[in-house]
Amino acid sequence: MRALAAFAASIVIALVLFAPAPSRAADPHTLEIASKGGVHVFSVEIADTDAAREKGLMYRKALPDGTGMLFDFKKEEPVGFWMQNTYIPLDMIFIRADGRILRIAENTEPLSTRIIPSGGPVLAVLEVIGGTAHKLGIAPGDRVAHPIFNAR
Repeated sequence: MRALAAFAASIVIALVLFAPAPSRAADPHTLEIASKGGVHVFSVEIADTDAAREKGLMYRKALPDGTGMLFDFKKEEPVGFWMQNTYIPLDMIFIRADGRILRIAENTEPLSTRIIPSGGPVLAVLEVIGGTAHKLGIAPGDRVAHPIFNAR
């Protein structure tokens, strides 16, 4: 009986030690946008490496309301985006280093390789499901609250 218990224990230990690590999704963070219509809260994934910014929301078939991806460029500069391999329309919200929205590209065209420019230097871009900015009354000049805008 002891031999069986020891064998079972060794199997459990082996399963724990050699099991594949669970895939780790990007940590969601809270971001708020203060507009004339109120404060709107989003749960966002952070894309703050070249690889993460390059992939973005490509290949996804859906993006729930209230979620998005925040692209952190680490320094304020003009940027351009495209929709290659992106299957859902997005609103791209271009945000200056002071947390103010510079420009919004609404309902971008899925799978397009047309470059969508920021229209000036920005620190970050928030991508949310297409139509969100219009629905919530988010506009250029509105303030975005997130630690990346306070940390610099």
